[in-house]
Amino acid sequence: MLREFREFAMRGNVVDMAVGIILGAAFGKIVSSLVNDVLMPPVGMLLGRMDFSEFYFNLSGGTYPTLAAAREAGAVVIAYGAFINTIIDFLLVAFAIFLLIRQINRLRRQAEAPAAPVEPPRQELLLAEIRDLLKART
Repeated sequence: MLREFREFAMRGNVVDMAVGIILGAAFGKIVSSLVNDVLMPPVGMLLGRMDFSEFYFNLSGGTYPTLAAAREAGAVVIAYGAFINTIIDFLLVAFAIFLLIRQINRLRRQAEAPAAPVEPPRQELLLAEIRDLLKART
């Protein structure tokens, strides 16, 4: 059983998938940082110094200055600002993957495209012409 598991785990597809998952998780962190630390601050500033991650609906009825304070107090909140950030994360990751797959497909099409037909050498053309003339004679 151990040998079977080792064969399964060392198959090329499983190893490739594991590498893809690890790189995907790291890429997700990069995109989250891009959204939270680079993109959202200027957007928030353009909208009047708003921080999207602090947008929430308080369902408990109390008043709290920040989302963290509301959560610390045990208030029931809907943190829709964090949801907006997550949607932007998803859209950026999806767009980056789209660009990657698009480029891979373009390279595959170029590799699979048939090469332009090569013109036969001059000797073969002359021999074909001689053959055709001999056929025409008989």
